Amino acid sequence: MNSEIVESFAQMVREKGIDKDILTGIVEDVFSMMVRKKYGQDAKFDVVVNMDKGDIEIFLEREVVETVENPVTQIDVQAAREISGEELGVGEDFVEVVPLITFGRRLVVSAKQNLNQRIKEIERESIYNEYSNAIGDIVVGEIYQIRRNEILINHNRNELLLPKSEQIFKERYKKGDTIRAVVKEVRKNAGNPVVVVSRADPKFLSKLFELEIPEIYDGIIEIKQIAREPGERAKVAVESHDDRIDAVGACVGMKGVRIHTIVRELNNENIDVINFSEQPEVFIQRALAPAKLKTIELDGEAKTANVLVAADQVSLAIGRNGQNIRLASKLTGYEINLIKEGGEDEYDIELVDFKEELGEELYLKMIDAGLETAKDVINAKLDTLLAIEGLSEVKVQELREMMKRDLEEAEVDDDEEEEDETDEDEEEEEETPQAGTADAPAAGEAPATEEPPQESPAIDTSPTEEASGTDAPPEEEAPGAEASPKEAPGPDPGTAAASKEEPAKD
Repeated sequence: MNSEIVESFAQMVREKGIDKDILTGIVEDVFSMMVRKKYGQDAKFDVVVNMDKGDIEIFLEREVVETVENPVTQIDVQAAREISGEELGVGEDFVEVVPLITFGRRLVVSAKQNLNQRIKEIERESIYNEYSNAIGDIVVGEIYQIRRNEILINHNRNELLLPKSEQIFKERYKKGDTIRAVVKEVRKNAGNPVVVVSRADPKFLSKLFELEIPEIYDGIIEIKQIAREPGERAKVAVESHDDRIDAVGACVGMKGVRIHTIVRELNNENIDVINFSEQPEVFIQRALAPAKLKTIELDGEAKTANVLVAADQVSLAIGRNGQNIRLASKLTGYEINLIKEGGEDEYDIELVDFKEELGEELYLKMIDAGLETAKDVINAKLDTLLAIEGLSEVKVQELREMMKRDLEEAEVDDDEEEEDETDEDEEEEEETPQAGTADAPAAGEAPATEEPPQESPAIDTSPTEEASGTDAPPEEEAPGAEASPKEAPGPDPGTAAASKEEPAKD
């Protein structure tokens, strides 16, 4: 019977992955509990467990006396001699081997329950320690259950949780699919620890770069900052610790092969790789690429940057739905305020357009306070807004962010409409001369030449065809010219972008 018990324990060691020494200690504790329940707390005993030989032995020790007062700790001379077959005298110790079968069914069931509980505790602690040490590492598992707000992943027989908030929103998952994610958090609860993994966290993008780019894994190139909107676009600032290695080129790879592996893993998320700079002006200029900046004014204490751009560069700097400027702000750590050159016709939105979000009562109170447009609310002092009943600091922050976002989107739409109108006018002007006579030019006159339409100043954001991964400088700039930190007339050469296809101008 003992060997069968030990064999079942050995199988448990293999299946549960519990250390043999730890399991031996648990078994000794369980059998010690059985002995105390049968013989009392004063009993002297020793439990010996030998996993290798398959032996479990319980030795009960009692003192030989003439008159027994406590049968748990004492035994009379005659009984000791009969059981042991030895001539034992008064005062000597009598050691008896207790068969497991003498404990009875109730004690065995109780010991079983205690053993299962202890093993579960060990399992939970083992899972918690395993994944706590793996926080920030990528794990590969199999999807075995899809719920409305979460996905359950099987990894080494352990359950991992991928919440809706940590998923890439454009991705679609199926049961049985293999999935990669980064371990983000491990939480203890009443049952097994909850292991939360993520595909939307910037750390996941960082680890993918580390896996695909040997220079980052070796520490030659360092990822300084990452700003990301999962499934849409990301900006990665990198720095090389070796002057001979181009950080952006190494990340992009020959013909974009390295960066495109990461793009495919992230469901074709656009990735901009730029060179990091300790100079905030240069860093902001690179982060806002492909837009051309005029001047940059910094406020180091408030961490704000006022960026002056030409009217035709506003839509490029802001990006689609304000995406480019949001990511640039996250990447640089500065709140970037765009200023259109000339400052004419600043766009604003009437407060009545936000009446549905504010509610009738709060809307009227804000109007009474003299706040009639979105910019009135954004530029108002915090104390003025908090004086309005129904507004808290959190509510004010939410309203300002919503209004800023709507302003940015409205300005982009307005700029795009202006560009479309300009393109239509240029096409009409080109068609007008063709309506006249088609006679050949007179002798001595140079034939009229049609001037090609001017191309947009936006830089090419398609993957580079060279190993360096950098864009060629514009034709109007001298080769090798470096833009001044305060004035940024052209796109910075330290940027590269990758996507599933050549993206259109933002």
